[in-house]
Amino acid sequence: MLNRGLVIMRPKQPYLDWAAGLDDSGLVPDPTGEQTVYLIPSYEDDGEAWTVLESVYPMIFEHELAGWDTDEATWPQGRDFAMFRDWFAVEFHSVVEDLCDFEIVDEHDED
Repeated sequence: MLNRGLVIMRPKQPYLDWAAGLDDSGLVPDPTGEQTVYLIPSYEDDGEAWTVLESVYPMIFEHELAGWDTDEATWPQGRDFAMFRDWFAVEFHSVVEDLCDFEIVDEHDED
């Protein structure tokens, strides 16, 4: 078991409205589809999980926005934790098992 928890963000209506307003293609993210999984520091209970999330949400928020549009000028201003919670449904998981017999590699570090 890894000394990590994980969190999954699912876009809620404000995110979908923002994404839809970027162009007239009609494409929007699928809230029920596959989402990015974020490893976070381990936590003991829900309260601690929310505290951990509050410390890392800016990075996750930016990653989720960039996943749809890399032009930061289109991103919403005033991205605080309240907005983050309005824009995303949060799913915590406290048990992370590594079933691989090889080292975890951060592919971003290989560039």
